[in-house]
Amino acid sequence: MCILFIAVNQHPKYPLIIAANRDEFHQRPTAVSHFWPNHSDLLAGKDLEAGGTWMGMNKQGRIAALTNIRAPGKERENAITRGELVTHFLTDNNSNSEYLARLQNTHEQYNGYNLLYGDVKDLHVYNNFENAVYTLGDGVYGLSNASLDIPWPKIDAGKKALADYCQHADTLSHEHLFTLLNNSQAASDDILPKTGIPIEWERKLSSIFIQSENYGTRSSTVLLIDNNNHCYWEERTFTPQAKLSDTQVFEFDLQNR
Repeated sequence: MCILFIAVNQHPKYPLIIAANRDEFHQRPTAVSHFWPNHSDLLAGKDLEAGGTWMGMNKQGRIAALTNIRAPGKERENAITRGELVTHFLTDNNSNSEYLARLQNTHEQYNGYNLLYGDVKDLHVYNNFENAVYTLGDGVYGLSNASLDIPWPKIDAGKKALADYCQHADTLSHEHLFTLLNNSQAASDDILPKTGIPIEWERKLSSIFIQSENYGTRSSTVLLIDNNNHCYWEERTFTPQAKLSDTQVFEFDLQNR
């Protein structure tokens, strides 16, 4: 399960800003962000257990990111791994509309997910539980483990922080975005979401940055694309104790398709 905050045409120098946390069991084997040897244009981390990824982009500017939908009792053990949806989009040559048709035709084969996909000029979110697609026009968005922009406390807090920063920062510092992602403030019990899990877990999962012994925020990623199609990607990975363990930085200009 992950969380993403997305700003589309909200900063004068950066038409696209994405700040994202990947939340996962700490024991799940993972590779940090890198350009994949078998797909040299693909930049992403890798889930070494199932082979997919949670967020990535390619040098042509295609972007995809995944969040799981929290749905206790509805998970199927024989479902296809959702991480392949990101890699498929980033390595296929299908148009956005062609890929949407593929998602719609296969939506029942996966457990619940939201998929952000597209490029800096044409971004969408597909929700397979609703079998619905949302186009992201100008604005600030939050995506977690339910529908797009659901008013959970951490979604509202992250959207507000990102919107305020875009409006008041002449220059953009990725450090401010990592500060946003590092917010470990839990919601009070009276405004906790009710998603069908025990209240102890609702509390733990109610912050933007999650920390617990077995499960929590494994990495934070900031993606910036400026007006000149220059990309800045930084991923920071964390220990179960929420200590910074590694940093990966990549900068490149988008290539013409």
